[in-house]
Amino acid sequence: MPRQSQHLPRPLISNSPGDLPEVVYSSTSLLRQPLKLMGAMGRDLLAARELAWRLLVRDIRSQYRQSLLGVFWAFVPPIATAVGLTLANNAEVLNIGETDLPYPAYVMLSMTLWQTFAESLTGQVQAVTNAKYLLSRINFPREALVLSQLGQVGFNFLIKLVLIGALFLWFKMPVGWTAIVAPVALLHLVSFGTGIGLLLAPFGGLYEDISKGLGLFLTAWLFVTPVLYPLPQSGLFAALVRLNPVTPLLMTTRELATIGTVSDPSAFWIASLIALLVLLLGWLVHRVAMPFMIERISA
Repeated sequence: MPRQSQHLPRPLISNSPGDLPEVVYSSTSLLRQPLKLMGAMGRDLLAARELAWRLLVRDIRSQYRQSLLGVFWAFVPPIATAVGLTLANNAEVLNIGETDLPYPAYVMLSMTLWQTFAESLTGQVQAVTNAKYLLSRINFPREALVLSQLGQVGFNFLIKLVLIGALFLWFKMPVGWTAIVAPVALLHLVSFGTGIGLLLAPFGGLYEDISKGLGLFLTAWLFVTPVLYPLPQSGLFAALVRLNPVTPLLMTTRELATIGTVSDPSAFWIASLIALLVLLLGWLVHRVAMPFMIERISA
């Protein structure tokens, strides 16, 4: 048998009069024609909108159909974390330090933002893992899975807005005009999580270790992010927290929504640039690697 090319065959469509489109395979790597690749990615992104909407509606219905408490589960993690840490802080078991907001509000708002970031990351991996059967049998734009997961992240955050609104009322926190631009900073945070999720998604489709290890990975990441405590000012741990790209993205979103001033705008814009680059790189890797993953699971 002739030796197969190292590159996955890429279908090229040529139309003949009076005949159905003929599929011709080429061994040319997709990366050798970056402009055509980017154009195809953009076209598929637009073409995937309707399918993404249907997947979104299906997933949301199935998510809450088999749950007795429904949307209540969106409130459980931040509330439970805030109650536990507040009790520990009041009993002087932990020395949290001073925060710009009342500590229960600080933890609940921060955990809500962290949960949104974590969902944007894990959602992309779970989408590919759950759709392996569909991917191996039907050819459709893979961007539909990406858009569907982003829609779920947005839907879940809208539910969490109820908790955020209750926080502002309960603790009588004023709402400034900067709260209007807080969603822009949140979008950068979601973009960063989505980019990492796209990088991991093809590997998650092949190896279950990725999905199992994500929980441990995110738990470790949480402890080097100022979610449960204010930003440290000195020491090795403080340097590690400041080097974490999630730190300025999450802090800026929280600050714009509450106190109205950004403590470190330069770090925010650097982290935003990193988030954009990671998102583009993740999309590119996802696009190129998915055919190989589908070929492996279909064998």
